[in-house]
Amino acid sequence: MNRKLTKAISIFMSAAIATSCTALCSFAIDKDVDYKINSTYANVDWSTYKQYKTDLHSHTTGTDGALTKKETVEKHYDHNFDILAVTDHGTTDYGWDDPSTNKAVKIAMSVRKGKLPIEVLSSKGETSDGREYTYDGNYYTEYDDNGNAENSMLRVPFGNEQNPTSFNNAHVCSWFVNYGNDTIGGTSDYETPIKNVDKLGGLCVINHPGEYSGARNVANYDEAYNTDNVKFKYVVDKFANILEKYPACLGIDVNSKGDYRTRYDRKLWDLLLQKVVPTGRNVFGLATSDSHNEGIINSGYTLMCMPEKTIPELKTAMKDGAFFAASYYMGSKAEIRSWAEELKAAGVGLELADSFAETYSKIVEEENAGKQRTIFAFDQEAVTPKVKAVSVDDVEDTITISTQDAYMVHWIADGKVIATGNTIDLDDYSDDIGSYVRAEIVGEGGVIYTQPFTLEYDGAPEAETNHFVDLGGATTLLADTIVKFLVKVLKDFRVIDIVWYFLTK
Repeated sequence: MNRKLTKAISIFMSAAIATSCTALCSFAIDKDVDYKINSTYANVDWSTYKQYKTDLHSHTTGTDGALTKKETVEKHYDHNFDILAVTDHGTTDYGWDDPSTNKAVKIAMSVRKGKLPIEVLSSKGETSDGREYTYDGNYYTEYDDNGNAENSMLRVPFGNEQNPTSFNNAHVCSWFVNYGNDTIGGTSDYETPIKNVDKLGGLCVINHPGEYSGARNVANYDEAYNTDNVKFKYVVDKFANILEKYPACLGIDVNSKGDYRTRYDRKLWDLLLQKVVPTGRNVFGLATSDSHNEGIINSGYTLMCMPEKTIPELKTAMKDGAFFAASYYMGSKAEIRSWAEELKAAGVGLELADSFAETYSKIVEEENAGKQRTIFAFDQEAVTPKVKAVSVDDVEDTITISTQDAYMVHWIADGKVIATGNTIDLDDYSDDIGSYVRAEIVGEGGVIYTQPFTLEYDGAPEAETNHFVDLGGATTLLADTIVKFLVKVLKDFRVIDIVWYFLTK
């Protein structure tokens, strides 16, 4: 018998019994909302699609990375990445065999980093450890000692981290369209690159918002992105306004580079979802390495659900939200404590729960001493949790996530954990649910974030008019005018060319 029919009969019988009692008798009736559940995984064929490990944000010696482009490609390949985007600052990636750089940015970075070589791939050659490789402009492939091709790694075209000289790290990663090469400026200005990428048909994401917002420096979870604070309200409204206007902006970076600076950005994600989903669009969460050195390459990544490893399929998966964000790091004290308590209560993953609890205690001590420094690190040698399938039942109002090598799934609505378990019955949590739910999965080898499941139903939160006016334009104008003037003077007097000559000699 259908569960909804069973529930209706139960309610009818309860009413009949209550009627036969005195007028003072009372009874509780469970809410039975008719949800329409929108899943970003609706078109994924779990029996044939693969999940491709992807890094959409990485750097080389082209700007401020410690690894050459050749080394960056090799090291990502060594960590079993299937897809890679090289996204140097203000420098569009025209190919892993292209040595082009943004001279002004490279010179500025070299003051901090020292003179660094620029080395790229050839159509074929040897890796640093003597293995043969080939590169055809789209795929990089290494070969074993017998000459057999191993996994190929797909290059994401036109990667670029926009706003290279932004004084407040207002960075945007973009892909698929040729925009922003050899630019400077960008302080506080997210809208210009996002608007242009949207116009050209590309895709982009707001990078590490905790840096721009200053949330990375906040002492505790409750204070971070508290919209009673004028600054944080401005940031939330600013990002919501951009997301509502430009579909090309997929969402925000929710866990990258070891998660210290992004540790509160899942909270921002939930705040943005509450504001933006009622307007008719989703907000996706991405995870990346933002690698500037070898040690951080295998930190955050995205798992793309695709039938085959091609550029068209990648772009479709990204637009649809058919992917999971994943990381080996977790920096939020509140999240670490929550997972410790949930695992212990369920009696699963107890060693992991103890590790969470120990890390939580250490962070508390550090905060009491002045500043958090510790981040929880999962075991990168352990098997990573995996989502085997996602299924939605609009009749039963349930979402089920089938997992492998995972200890627990928990479900979040409006920024709060409302349920644990592989299946959530939305009717059981109607009082806690707004316009979406999303899931997080932990195992010994990391954490996985699903994309939000948006909900339509009678009584769902309605969109609010966003009257946001970006007063940061004055900051952008002042900062960028100064930077652009200085660069123009240096170019006119050939200073950049002279410095470049000695830098690359």
